[in-house]
Amino acid sequence: MAGNCNSRSLVAVLSLFVLCSSFDVIPVAEAIWFTIPSSGTKCVSEEIQNNVVVLADYYIINEDQPQHAPTISVKVTSPYGNNLHHNENVTHGQFAFTTSEAGNYLACFWLDNHQQQAGTTTMSLDWRIGIAAKDWDSVARKEKIEGVELDLTRLEGAVQAIHTNLIYLKEREAEMREVSEKTNARVAWFSIMSLGVCIAVSGLQLWHLKRYFQKKKLI
Repeated sequence: MAGNCNSRSLVAVLSLFVLCSSFDVIPVAEAIWFTIPSSGTKCVSEEIQNNVVVLADYYIINEDQPQHAPTISVKVTSPYGNNLHHNENVTHGQFAFTTSEAGNYLACFWLDNHQQQAGTTTMSLDWRIGIAAKDWDSVARKEKIEGVELDLTRLEGAVQAIHTNLIYLKEREAEMREVSEKTNARVAWFSIMSLGVCIAVSGLQLWHLKRYFQKKKLI
């Protein structure tokens, strides 16, 4: 009986793995390409929750003359403006950190002053967070797992990441709902106050007109 339950559990887990793989639930890191203007800054941002590992690799793409690729400067800041990474006069590099604040993390790139030229410069950025930033080869060597077991471990990490993200979104939704309710309450009180002021002003105007007409003996 216990053997049948274990078999059914294994089949259910494997089915879940196949289903998640089919719909790309497991996050896959992909590099993005973008252009840096000759006299400006290009920034990329992403909203990340607290206590998440972030890894990134960046490099200039210059297929025509790779040995004469322009150099860039890079600056990465946290939502509260803390400097997490700063590099100058480079054609490639990487940065890694664990978030200590929840919010938008900003990575800005610009050409160095002496390297500014006409047109734009293309670069690649491989930005990985959370489960996508984990080195699964090291995990496999350390825990001596491979094949389906490694895939199930990776799937478990993806499920935990999704669960953590859902909790974060739930907390953000609760915060936004609280702010919305406070705003609605303030608007309601402001409307009541405005209505009260309008009624008071109307009453004062009627009283003033009545006294004016009485003084003029019109009423």
